Amino acid sequence: MKIPLVQVDAFTSQVFRGNPAAICALDAWLDDQTLQSIAAENNLSETAFLVGGDGRYEIRWMTPVAEVDLCGHATLASAFVLFGDAEKARDEIVFRSKSGELKVGREGDLLTLDFPSRPPQPMTASEDLLEGLGQPPREVWAARDYLAVFETEQEVRALAPDFGRLAQVDRFAVIVTARGDRVDFVSRFFAPGLGIPEDPVTGSAHCTLVPFWSRRLGKKKLHALQVSARGGELFCEDRGERVAISGRAVRYLQGTIEI
Repeated sequence: MKIPLVQVDAFTSQVFRGNPAAICALDAWLDDQTLQSIAAENNLSETAFLVGGDGRYEIRWMTPVAEVDLCGHATLASAFVLFGDAEKARDEIVFRSKSGELKVGREGDLLTLDFPSRPPQPMTASEDLLEGLGQPPREVWAARDYLAVFETEQEVRALAPDFGRLAQVDRFAVIVTARGDRVDFVSRFFAPGLGIPEDPVTGSAHCTLVPFWSRRLGKKKLHALQVSARGGELFCEDRGERVAISGRAVRYLQGTIEI
């Protein structure tokens, strides 16, 4: 069996930055074990699998160790590949996923994800969270993920987490954030329990970050940076029950999986 594979760096316009994702377009769904084995072999934070055509696709996302319910950068990367190849005449693609219907539109080289909003609620920090971060946040909130709020961008950049301890937290993952020095806010994302100690750029985290910072800053449109080692830039908008997350992408490689 031969499966096409494209690797894309998402939320960046330069290779070797942003978040790499592998995209595999399938004629029909393979069994879960094979999909997970491909994702493990790719060893990227996410591999996206697609089935469909004519602007409508089913999409699934897998880390090297588990399937996830929502992934922003691999959805952006999937749309980037489709717009460049099979869907050149379209300006919108619809994905059906475990998190419902997701649309991606394009305007020039900027792609925009239409994702569900996941506003956080105040939360008492667990011992695993506090010990894992190593520095106490100013506030702790949570939705799917913990949201640890720090005072400054420098504090977020300087964190050196204990990933073994963070892997024990009772949430999907941990977002850390602060107001940005030159943008509205910055963030980092840790998911060691899913085999991703630090994710370079995390679209799904912004489903929580956008409503939080929109209310905190009193503005709907937000400019964000994820300040991982690779880094990524996102242009966001709070639309109530939905959030718009925009960014660019660049193709790194393409080839064929043979199994």
